[in-house]
Amino acid sequence: GHRAASNRISNRRVMARLFLDREPLTQYKDRRFNGTLDEYLDRLRASTTLYVGNVSFYTTENQMHALFRSVGVVRAIVVGLDSARRTPCGFAFVEYETRADAERCVRYLNGTKLDDREIRIDFDWGYEPGREFGRGKSGGQVRDEYRTYYD
Repeated sequence: GHRAASNRISNRRVMARLFLDREPLTQYKDRRFNGTLDEYLDRLRASTTLYVGNVSFYTTENQMHALFRSVGVVRAIVVGLDSARRTPCGFAFVEYETRADAERCVRYLNGTKLDDREIRIDFDWGYEPGREFGRGKSGGQVRDEYRTYYD
């Protein structure tokens, strides 16, 4: 009936919301991904790796582990580094054992506070060596070149 249809619509909205900051996936295709958009989307849908943004430069890996293991088994955390200074620059990759754990993380922890900052969590196509370095011209994250306040 009517309720089932409205549930389907709200579920669809949740799925869309699950992907990337309420922005369409496509505008976010990582330039470093060598493949078609469809391959990229397939990779995201199967991925157990998450991109975590808006992390404080002072948050420790232990603090991250404590938060992220609350929703599932964490395989690895890679802290994003400023490519020039080799210091944390506000993001991390978190890899879970299972897709279900990764989905739980996006659902429950996106927008929550870690070390007093609201973190953004998105599915990622998978960590590869080199991706831990910020891609901004200054060495940090591109997004930070537009950030007007620093912690």
